[in-house]
Amino acid sequence: MVGKAVIIMGSERDLDFSREVAKYLKIFGVAYEFRVASAHKTPLTVLEILKEFENEKVVYVTVAGRSNALSAFIDGSTTKPVVAIPPYSEKFGGADIYSSLRVPSGIGSVVTIEPEGAAIAVAKIFALNDAELLSTVKAYQDGKKQELVQANESVKNMQ
Repeated sequence: MVGKAVIIMGSERDLDFSREVAKYLKIFGVAYEFRVASAHKTPLTVLEILKEFENEKVVYVTVAGRSNALSAFIDGSTTKPVVAIPPYSEKFGGADIYSSLRVPSGIGSVVTIEPEGAAIAVAKIFALNDAELLSTVKAYQDGKKQELVQANESVKNMQ
């Protein structure tokens, strides 16, 4: 394996959502670790986590709802890739994801709201240097395409 995903949650309430990301990372064979730290409440802890992994090949996956300063804070503090995946909240009608989308200049995190999409992004980043993982990503994508081909045939035959 080329590296690992470090999934940093803004709080422990994000654990179930983070486990969904991990479920897809397992499909790709990407190692991962969970951490909890808040850009608002424990910024020094966030920086300590980044320092811990500074000499490793990692992609940070940030999971923080409400006001997501975590993703931009991490992205602005590291040269490693950051995939932001704010949990969608019906309570706020989706408006809470704007803090992941509207970030200061110089920030380049990738944003998705689906756990599967976050894992695919991480896998594709690592696949740049891992032929076996690239093959796994291609097979996964081909499987998704095949599901649509089968659905098309199924629906076509219902007429």
